[in-house]
Amino acid sequence: MSQAVSRGGLTLGGSAVSSEFALMLLAPALFAANLVVARWAQGAGIPPVFLAFGRWALAFLILLPSTGPQLWAQRAILMANWKRILLLAGLGMGVAVAPQYIGVRHTNAANVAIIFAATPALVSLIEMLGWRARVSRGQAGGMLLAILGVLVVLSKGHVGALGGIEFGAGDVWVMVAACGWAFYTVFNKRVPLPPLGSTVKLGALILGGALALAPFAALEAFNGDVPNFLDGRVYVALGFLAVVPSLGAYYFYDRLVAVAGPARASMSLYLIPLFATLTAWPLLGEAPHLYHVAGFGIILGGVALSSMRK
Repeated sequence: MSQAVSRGGLTLGGSAVSSEFALMLLAPALFAANLVVARWAQGAGIPPVFLAFGRWALAFLILLPSTGPQLWAQRAILMANWKRILLLAGLGMGVAVAPQYIGVRHTNAANVAIIFAATPALVSLIEMLGWRARVSRGQAGGMLLAILGVLVVLSKGHVGALGGIEFGAGDVWVMVAACGWAFYTVFNKRVPLPPLGSTVKLGALILGGALALAPFAALEAFNGDVPNFLDGRVYVALGFLAVVPSLGAYYFYDRLVAVAGPARASMSLYLIPLFATLTAWPLLGEAPHLYHVAGFGIILGGVALSSMRK
């Protein structure tokens, strides 16, 4: 696969398909597929924590033949940094995923995607409170707009009556997952791992995520929430999630960062709500509402305001 993507563009079968623009569309589309398939999987009765654990465990097994020798060669570095690996993996592959899968049992894919679109505002807030990072007026205004956009979605457009509204359990779980991803982003910067190859780092984090989720998946099974292994949808969901959002999305997003730089690449993630909503509509019958459009628009306005420079 590494030969199929070059710094100049994406190629399939030797012919150029596109370059930065294609990656800007492809990466968020693959991330959005995670939300839609996770929502579809709940219809098959697949336990959410098992789904999260199985996704990373299978992804690691797929990656092992090519990455295993590199992981073994750098085992001394990995063992010396196991606490940081487990912290990052627990947040980015555990907290950011399992509560999300619990949430999609009770809310739709559009809600999940739009709530996650506000994570940059959460990142800025965490850095401001925890590390006293300087925040400009534009960034502060952008954070407030992003939070307002999320509240529009959570309240289904009735922001003025927030005090009397009971938020759905699914939305609360998704907020927990979004906070997990925000903390993962911050710690990835503030508590970085030593220089590792991209595939070695991904392999280590995927393994760490599976290990962090394993006891919770066991507890879920102990409480009687066990998948029906005779249902083929279990294997379809696990296989898809392991390959497409776990390996494919991370791989192409890494290529996008290499081609466009981290700042431009991060902007592509704001397309995830659009792709998730448009895909969930025909596949799951979850038609978007006006409050989804309004909330997403407010969040995008917040992003634009935060990105403005004097």
